[in-house]
Amino acid sequence: MDKPKIAGLNPIKVALTEGEKKSWCACGLNEEGAFCNGSHKPTDLTPLRFEAKKTGDVYLCMCKQTKNPPYCDGAHKSLMV
Repeated sequence: MDKPKIAGLNPIKVALTEGEKKSWCACGLNEEGAFCNGSHKPTDLTPLRFEAKKTGDVYLCMCKQTKNPPYCDGAHKSLMV
């Protein structure tokens, strides 16, 4: 099984609309954004499909170590890179 790449050491703020469906990049190969761009295809990792529960800004995990994907849980603070 492939391990996700750390795409960033800080979460990324995105605006979501309630009911909006998105695919969060779980592989970390898309270093430019939090959403899937198809970079995972050579791996056995797949994006996480989720639906926004409310309208507003959220912080999505870029280190790919969160225990609450796709949302940042602060896991990046303990990474030593």
